[in-house]
Amino acid sequence: MTSEAAGAGAPLRIVIADDQASVRQGLVLLLDGQPDIEVVGAAADGQQALDLVAEHHPDAVLLDLNMPVLDGVGAIRRLRSEHPDVAIVVLTTYADDASVLDALRAGARSYLTKDADHTEIAQALHAAAGGLTVFDPRVHDTLLAATAAPPAAEPAPVAAPPDGLTQRELEILRLIAAGMTNPEIAAQLFLSNHTIKTHISRIFAKTGSRDRAAAIGYAHRHNIG
Repeated sequence: MTSEAAGAGAPLRIVIADDQASVRQGLVLLLDGQPDIEVVGAAADGQQALDLVAEHHPDAVLLDLNMPVLDGVGAIRRLRSEHPDVAIVVLTTYADDASVLDALRAGARSYLTKDADHTEIAQALHAAAGGLTVFDPRVHDTLLAATAAPPAAEPAPVAAPPDGLTQRELEILRLIAAGMTNPEIAAQLFLSNHTIKTHISRIFAKTGSRDRAAAIGYAHRHNIG
């Protein structure tokens, strides 16, 4: 079932993956109790999650990063490769920059910590299935801090802009990922607000981003920062 079908009135069908039985069972009870969500499977590791997705074809997967057999990042990569239409939402204890960036680069659409309540998790799942990106405040702060931090050993420039982005669009996308507003970008580049808005619209179209948070996620997945 696709997310369009889910949006037409049918509940959002999800698979949950967490190696802690108490957490996994709690999430199943909380989310399956929502009138607009149906939990079609619960996995204790990344490989089980892949098997359940192949069997049930859900709209979204909610998964932890720290799992046995196949960890969360490995499962995300496989899901993006084998089931690209399934939205992936990370729900984990970790909000450090390495965990966040690894998950986003692997293809996760949204990232929440386990401080999130069931309403926030349900909203993030629906948003992800609709193509939107959701980060909780701790994760958003981590992303901005990681972008602002000096680059490590590897060079920051991208050899060739992906998805047909021009050098100017790439420059603006870096500034968006750094947390700058449109007026701040306009002032730094000595361009008008209208010109910046036009560039950002083109960036969103080329990268498939429906909002600023999605563009930040795209930038991190492509090492643009």
